[in-house]
Amino acid sequence: QVQLVESGGGSVQAGASLRLTCTAPHPMFSMGWYRQAPGKQREMVANRIRGGTTNYADSVQGRFTISGDNDKNTVFLQMNSLKPEDTAVYCCQASTFGVPGRDYWGQGTQVTVFA
Repeated sequence: QVQLVESGGGSVQAGASLRLTCTAPHPMFSMGWYRQAPGKQREMVANRIRGGTTNYADSVQGRFTISGDNDKNTVFLQMNSLKPEDTAVYCCQASTFGVPGRDYWGQGTQVTVFA
């Protein structure tokens, strides 16, 4: 069982910043963050392939930045200019190397943004 260790999150006012951190026990092909708000489907927020390529949801492009420390098998999600619509449970997701790869999920951390 692979355990992803998440930290960060919290409650902030609109316009503030938060940083999420996720660490895997060993190197992963990719790591990233998904979120799910009440009554909505889960959506990909940002993803980083170990080589450095990143992808973002349109809704966070320009406000969120995902980065990583490969030596520590860790990714960071810097969230700036937070909006109330960013309120959700954010879950770290990691995919292993190999074909097919396996996906692992963190337990999730709550991010709440007040207007």
